[in-house]
Amino acid sequence: MIRSKLLGLLLLSLALAGAQALTPSHYLSLSDVARLQNLLNQPFDSLESAYYSVVGLTKLGAAVPDPAEVCQFLKSQLDPSSVDSLFFAAETSQAISGCEIPVSNETRDILLAAVSEDSSMSQIHRAVGALSSLGLPLASQEVVAALTARINKEDNVMAIISALQAASRLSQQAQLGGILEEIEDLTARLDDLGGVYLQFEEGLEATALFVAAAYGLSDHVDVQPPLKEDQVIQLVNSIFGKKSWDSLSEAFSVASAAAALSNNRFQVPVIVSAQGPATVSHSQPTLQLLVTDVMSQPLASASVLVESAYAVASKSAVLNQAPFTHNDGVFELNFMSSRPASGYYQFTINVGGDSRLVANQVELKVKVSTEVSVTNMDLSVVDKDQSIGTKTTRVQYPSKAKSSFTADSHQNFAMSFQLVDVNSGQELTPHQTFVRLHNQRTGQEVVFVAEPDSKKLYKFELDTAERKSEFDSMSGTYSLYLIVGDATLENPILWNVADVVLKFADEEAPAAAQPKTLYVPKPEIQHLFREPEKKPPTVVSNTFTALVLSPLLLLLILWLKLGANISNFSFSPSTILFHLGHAALLGLMYVYWTNLNMFQTLKYLAIIGGVTFLAGNRMLAQKAVKRIAAEQSSRLAKYRSLR
Repeated sequence: MIRSKLLGLLLLSLALAGAQALTPSHYLSLSDVARLQNLLNQPFDSLESAYYSVVGLTKLGAAVPDPAEVCQFLKSQLDPSSVDSLFFAAETSQAISGCEIPVSNETRDILLAAVSEDSSMSQIHRAVGALSSLGLPLASQEVVAALTARINKEDNVMAIISALQAASRLSQQAQLGGILEEIEDLTARLDDLGGVYLQFEEGLEATALFVAAAYGLSDHVDVQPPLKEDQVIQLVNSIFGKKSWDSLSEAFSVASAAAALSNNRFQVPVIVSAQGPATVSHSQPTLQLLVTDVMSQPLASASVLVESAYAVASKSAVLNQAPFTHNDGVFELNFMSSRPASGYYQFTINVGGDSRLVANQVELKVKVSTEVSVTNMDLSVVDKDQSIGTKTTRVQYPSKAKSSFTADSHQNFAMSFQLVDVNSGQELTPHQTFVRLHNQRTGQEVVFVAEPDSKKLYKFELDTAERKSEFDSMSGTYSLYLIVGDATLENPILWNVADVVLKFADEEAPAAAQPKTLYVPKPEIQHLFREPEKKPPTVVSNTFTALVLSPLLLLLILWLKLGANISNFSFSPSTILFHLGHAALLGLMYVYWTNLNMFQTLKYLAIIGGVTFLAGNRMLAQKAVKRIAAEQSSRLAKYRSLR
């Protein structure tokens, strides 16, 4: 029973972790959109660049500059005999008003002829696009047949994306189910990178065009694409994670994907972000959120609800089912009306109002900041043997004590205080609370940590006898500072509380009080290397050398006794050069051992080795020719003898 409960809790935590991960980490901010527009809004020198620029700007919702001049450029650059030229001109003309591309019967015949299974997938797509943009009729079912045939021949990502783009231009009565299924097949080819990104091996451009084509065809046939919510978010991260684009076509593909993800019938990813830092305080009690699409355009029809909010430290809930109010494109919530204590709070936010919204369950960490004040600051010097009564002085923040405090080795210096929230009056325990003592004469600093007790009262006591090593037994007047800091504090504190005179025993004080200097030359380190071992006697070395060379002497003796056959040795230049090169290589090995280093040896080896290789190749080729000639002569002589 216990095991089953533990397993259930584990599965629940994994499910919650997965749910929290379903939020886009990348999108096009307003500055990203502006940079993308600047890249697309460049002078173009061809119909292709004009297509990427003009259509890309249109997809971003930007105005096309000088549409009349663009139209004139299209007509001047148009090649009526080129399918690509017709496609770029026709598509671009549709993005600007009042621009008609002249069409002749020959042009129509060229485009219709390109819609064939013998054409490439790219040609079919561009021919269909040109025919559609020019308003020319085409047989949709014949196009479907051509696309299906080409998919079987061109089974690659870019070809299938072109098929999806072409199918979105056809009649809705055509049988597009087979091509629509290719969306699921392409989805299976996506590479999952760490559960955060989904992309094709072909890169960003192919991934972005796939998203645009998939939603374009799905909208056309009114069928939801087979993309899961987490897959959509991973695709968003892949497409918009890159903030600089290598080419005009890549920028166009990103703009196309952004337009498709921002405006389709089925899945619209939501971007929830805080306007400014996610911080509220008594001076700024309102939490402001921006709810946008992937192009940072507000979703006016959305509604935002805080399902729950709890303190990260105590896990106590402070808010449930609280709606945000919509005000001029910004969603606002007065969180301070719930009177939360300072700290961090985890919000679970749900965005509704539209069934198409994806990633609409968002986790957001909100900081509640406040102001801190120091109260009940008591300073005293305590006699160790309690022979003298303790006198306590209270100092009001942020003033400094009027008189200094003196403590010697028989006394302790004590300090106690509380930190309270200025707005609520509650005691605080910030993350960083330090007491710093600064020697006014030498600049030496000693820092201690102030710890609170169970009642959140901070106490600090300095035993001058035990702490003398930390001060290097250096007597003098020290400035006492209180340092308070925390990420949730609007007013971190550095308060000069008082001056403290510390007196250490005279015999332990240094002869001359000098400030510590860290940046001085260190003593030179003298390295002692190991003495080399003694060499063996010369007789031993010579004997070893003779033994190593003895096999060579034995080889020469055996050659003389058996009779070395050198009749086949050729004195051609290649043979002589090969043997000389071989001998030079052996000599180079010896010189490398005695004089040269590795880099010098490699340089000489490249020269000698190259010459030796060419000479050896030539020598072996000559020997092969002689051997073949000898074999042919032998066969001819045998043939003649038989006759």
